[in-house]
Amino acid sequence: MKLVYTGKTKDVYALDDGNYLLKFKDDVTGENGVFDPGANTVGLTIEGAGKAGLRLTKYFFEKLNELGIPTHYIDADLENATMTVKRATLFGEGLEVICRYRAVGSFLRRYGKYVKEGQPLDAFVEVTLKDDERNDPPISEDALDMLGIISKDEYKELKSLTQKIAAIIKEELAQKGLELYDIKFEFARIGEDKHIALIDENSGGNMRVYQNSKRVDPLELERLILNP
Repeated sequence: MKLVYTGKTKDVYALDDGNYLLKFKDDVTGENGVFDPGANTVGLTIEGAGKAGLRLTKYFFEKLNELGIPTHYIDADLENATMTVKRATLFGEGLEVICRYRAVGSFLRRYGKYVKEGQPLDAFVEVTLKDDERNDPPISEDALDMLGIISKDEYKELKSLTQKIAAIIKEELAQKGLELYDIKFEFARIGEDKHIALIDENSGGNMRVYQNSKRVDPLELERLILNP
């Protein structure tokens, strides 16, 4: 294996067969010791967070694969906290796509003049550039197209996939008495035909989930979903 990227919550290794290996860490994003899935800095380290994140990621990716939704997932090794994935080509230097069902986090900070905290949103899709130096700026469909990052047709597919996947996860959580407030995805082009597929992870570190109006932390979320 060859280390090709050291990330905030995962390290990426290239495998001899052309696939990649993701090694999950116990670091989670946040600020001032408080977990925040929308933050672009490591906020704290939670023992067991890496394996918990991988267990939930494995669960959701396998469900999505069964439903015929394109992903980069191949398999996972829970004991070693690693996941084998297909090679993918990023859009530009990477995009993050958020699907929002309630006004919280950065959405509330930006638009608080017009919305109240927790106000329902209709699966609002927001795209940001992965750019720590510029604090992951939001970007519009027109700008993505003009800058050659993603075409308008690809954007429509990206938005449709985002809302479809988010709805599947939202329903899964609802069956456990949990409410999804927002969720962050990453997509890339995969395969010879360069089709759009879900990449990275699908864990408590990527979403805000509430139960009885109380925020559920990533480790507790994994327990509630996989060990009810």
